[in-house]
Amino acid sequence: MTNSPRPHGHHGSPLPPAERPADGLPGPRSPRTPAAAVAAAPGGKSAKQRDAFFDNAKYLAIVLVAMGHVWDPLKSQSRFLEALYMVVYAFHMPAFVIISGYFSRSFDMRPDRLKRLVTGVVVPYVLFETAYSLFSRWVGGSDLSVSLLDPWYLTWFLAALFVWRLTTPLWKLVRWPLPLTLCLGLIASVSPEIGDDLDLQRVLQYLPFFVLGLSMKPEHFQLARRREVRVLAVPILAAALVVGYWAAPRMNIAWFYHRDSAQEMGAPWWAGVVMTLALYGCSLVLTACFFAWVPRRTFWFTALGAGTLYGYLLHGLVIKAFAYGGWFDERWVRNPLGETVLTVAAAALITVLCTRPVQRIFRFAMEPKMAWAFKEDPAEAARERAKGNVRPAARPAEAQPANA
Repeated sequence: MTNSPRPHGHHGSPLPPAERPADGLPGPRSPRTPAAAVAAAPGGKSAKQRDAFFDNAKYLAIVLVAMGHVWDPLKSQSRFLEALYMVVYAFHMPAFVIISGYFSRSFDMRPDRLKRLVTGVVVPYVLFETAYSLFSRWVGGSDLSVSLLDPWYLTWFLAALFVWRLTTPLWKLVRWPLPLTLCLGLIASVSPEIGDDLDLQRVLQYLPFFVLGLSMKPEHFQLARRREVRVLAVPILAAALVVGYWAAPRMNIAWFYHRDSAQEMGAPWWAGVVMTLALYGCSLVLTACFFAWVPRRTFWFTALGAGTLYGYLLHGLVIKAFAYGGWFDERWVRNPLGETVLTVAAAALITVLCTRPVQRIFRFAMEPKMAWAFKEDPAEAARERAKGNVRPAARPAEAQPANA
């Protein structure tokens, strides 16, 4: 395994491009939409209906990602900010991975889905891994080399998503996928020999959340929307902040990134098992609290949930430019007012980068068609012709997306 000195993108949190047409998966549908009703919809129209719940969840999570990136260089001087950072990093990554797994349930080795896996995941990974490396050299003055086997900064999630989705048929085949991947995650946490190739530590340690998403059904998300869960989420999040405030000066924040083994963090091997299990449990509870408060209705930001991949990959260049320019070291940002201004600015930046005009500009890199690179699939052509011959009909009432 390669152990290069390239810095880890430990504070980069992903956004799953799982619901976009380029991924070959059904669009998000409401957790309250019966599967049978969707299957019965003429022409498969309901299966492609976007659901405001998941778009809202993706947008709110990506805003937290951007905020976390500006908190990272400032948290050492603010214990409260570090506590907030720890709480956010305990759940926003697992939430993204669970959603990615949920919308990967239909993935198989069908040619059109493999093609969309390449165009929607592999191509953006190659382009942005190269772009980030060159940007670091030209703007940051580092000697970082381009290496497609050693993901850097935000690109690690695309490499992980490629591995997770490619192995989806296997997890759907085995009898007990969740316990199996849980064991793999625990073994990875005590195996420093894994190395940095494709960031396999994080691929394996986050794998249980992806497989959990594969195993979930719409009604599972509905459970998190029950009134009692929403009420209980408030004291749980408050307690998490209190625990985070206590743990901030005592705990190694690297545990939340799942990028290293226990030994690499200077801890005994058994601590890897204990800490990873504990964090898995905390992450699940806090993720459920997050889902409980994600709105179902359509808001002004709901449509931005379709562009989170754009915001995720592009905002990293801005964050790195600030870091290389030393702007996070300015005196005016090293106080509560400056931290608040940067937090609001990060939310505004990520919002703009998720908009449709930005998507149109950068679609060549995020969602290329690349028809020239693939042979025509007769089965896919037949499916397209069949869709064109089916007249749209009104959807059954039970198949309508629930936005309550």
